[in-house]
Formats: sequence, structure tokens, C-alpha cells
Amino acid sequence: MTYSADIKDEVLLLGKAGYSYSQIRERYPIPKSTLSVWFRVAGKEPPTRERQLEHLKRARVAAAVTIQRNKAQRHALAKEHAHKVIADISLTDKSTLEALLAMLYWAEGTKADTASLVFVNTDPVLAMFYLRSLRAAFPLDESKLRVRLHVHHYHNHEDAISFWSDLLAVPESQFGKIHVKKRSTQKKFRRNFQGICSIIYYDMSIRRELLALGQLLAEKQNALPSFNG
Repeated sequence: MTYSADIKDEVLLLGKAGYSYSQIRERYPIPKSTLSVWFRVAGKEPPTRERQLEHLKRARVAAAVTIQRNKAQRHALAKEHAHKVIADISLTDKSTLEALLAMLYWAEGTKADTASLVFVNTDPVLAMFYLRSLRAAFPLDESKLRVRLHVHHYHNHEDAISFWSDLLAVPESQFGKIHVKKRSTQKKFRRNFQGICSIIYYDMSIRRELLALGQLLAEKQNALPSFNG
């Protein structure tokens, strides 16, 4: 069978663009032997399906590396900015510390009108910051501190208690009974580090003071002119 020069040119262009014999033949049902002659004379064979897949695999790996590199650069820029901001913040200033503590408790602490402050979180860094700030801002009676842990089936109870006790500087004797969350061992879910930690301090006056301060700070900021003018 004779094929026009236009069809031949189009086929060669498809091969140059990376189409395989199978893909070309989906458009133009030309015998593979004929296609092979055309490409051999033109000096370029189109890629096989296997070579295409290998090329795509390499391209995906390269794209993933680029994405991770760009992500790392964005994190580095964010951290650099954070360092510049924190350079002007004094955590030894009691008013600043109380303001940070109030907003943190207002966001993460229990609001119920109870006789205690209850702060619940899974992040060890945040839990440590909260309790260190509370100790720095108020003269605490350490005997009024209690810690409750909620863990999953995969947690070792002794390890979890030891971890939080060392981190928070709260004696293990002030830890309550561990509560195991009822979840299927077959169900997939995000595993946190050492369970959910509840830090309890029996003093309603501090709780009220922190919530009142957080509320007033928010109201004061909301009353300011917009940063965008």
C-alpha cells in the first residue's frame, strides 16, 4: 500500500515527539515493518513502550526531588523569618509571657467553669512550652499538678508515663490511670508520638485570669485599624 508524503511526515513527527509504534498505529494503522523502514531511513527509531515507561519513571523521580528541594527551601525561608521575628520578643518579660500563655490556653485549654486548668495536646514541644510558661508566670503549688494520658493499643504504658514525666518534670506519682482509646487494631490512622497528654492544675483563679486576658487581647486587636489600611 502506498502512503502519501503528508502521512509519512506526520508519522515521523509523532515519533520525534516520543510516540511509540503502538501509539502511532492507533492513529495510523500502518504495518510496523513499514514504520520501521521509514524511521530507519530518517535515522531515528521511536521509543518502545518500555522505554517510555522508564523515561516517565525517571521524570517522576526527578520531579519528586525538585518538589522536596523547593519545599525545603520554603521551610528554610519560613524559619529565617521566624528567627527575625523572635529576636524582638522577650520571653523573660512577664507581660509578654502571660499574653502568649493566655492565647495558648484560650485556644487549647478547657473553657468549662471548673476548679482547674486543663490543657490537652499531643505535641511534646507545645505541652512543654505551656507548662514552662505557666510555671514562669505564676507561683504554682507543684502538688496540685496532675497528668492524664490517652494512648492507643500500640503504646507501652510505662514508656509513655516515663516520657511525659521527664519532659514535664512532673513525678510519675502524679499521673492518673492511663486511658486506652478504643480503636480497631486494623484501622489505619495517624500515630502520634506518645499519646494525648492532659495537664491539669487545680486553680480556678488562674484559669479565669488566663481566659479573661486572652479575651481582652483578642478584643483589643480586633478594635485596631486593619493592617492593610
